[in-house]
Amino acid sequence: MDCIDEIIVLVDSKSTDNTFPLVQSYGDKVKCIKTDWKGYSQTKQEAVSYCTNNWILWIDADEAVTPELSVELNQLKNDKKEFSVYSIPRKAYFLGKWIKNSGWYPGRVERLFDKNKVKFSDSNVHEHLIYEGISGKLNSDLEHYTDPNIHHYFEKLNRYTTLAAEELKTKKEKASINDLFLRPVFIFVKMFILRQGYRDGIHGFILAVFSSMYVFVKYAKLWEIKNNKSNK
Repeated sequence: MDCIDEIIVLVDSKSTDNTFPLVQSYGDKVKCIKTDWKGYSQTKQEAVSYCTNNWILWIDADEAVTPELSVELNQLKNDKKEFSVYSIPRKAYFLGKWIKNSGWYPGRVERLFDKNKVKFSDSNVHEHLIYEGISGKLNSDLEHYTDPNIHHYFEKLNRYTTLAAEELKTKKEKASINDLFLRPVFIFVKMFILRQGYRDGIHGFILAVFSSMYVFVKYAKLWEIKNNKSNK
């Protein structure tokens, strides 16, 4: 992409795949750094510290910049920027299909930012940017290849719900019967009916069921943490 001056890739030092030598093969424009995993937020903050430019586009390993977004970023690069953060519409590829409804599209994410005016939240999972004021909006899509298969989804669900439950515990949240029953039901209704997930067909139905299950498992794990603590 012409709009990119440098690419910083942080690789988990315990990674067993071929990421490190693969990234190194791209030459000097890509800086590949091995690091110990510190959690989603702190690891991304570390990546920011290696950037020599002020403006940063943050993307995850399962995301891709579209040609249209590349053009838009290049145009913005040469313009005076009115905001310190810009959000990007993100479309998700779920079980072999682009999700067009279900509340997932346009699932705007704040990814382009001025590092001098922004910091990452301390969230265990679903980290986000903290800044003052409002964000600007880009129009072109960022692609998110979220879950290629159901096995991958449940591996991620198990990891993320554990982190989310731990975060709820630090906020002194409780897991009531309403959290275990009403919250998952509400998520399904919101995604499949109110956000028209039914228009995504069987994919929309599965996504709504899985998303409600995510909420149930998160609060069930919080209940387990609280219950185990009370039994000690």
